[in-house]
Amino acid sequence: MVKGLMTNECHVDKIVKKLKLPQSTVSQHLGVLKSAGIIKGERRGVKVCYRVVDPLAQKLLELL
Repeated sequence: MVKGLMTNECHVDKIVKKLKLPQSTVSQHLGVLKSAGIIKGERRGVKVCYRVVDPLAQKLLELL
């Protein structure tokens, strides 16, 4: 999920569709990542678009 958010900003519906997970599961994971400061959500109309903002998380994922 985080690796996908590094290359693309996207909203919950898009993540749910891509990962084939329940919306509640995706929302829980996004909440944990957001509270840890790894991602940030930005409201665009009725949707929230998420992106990775933590440089250390970005670096770690680049190394994987």
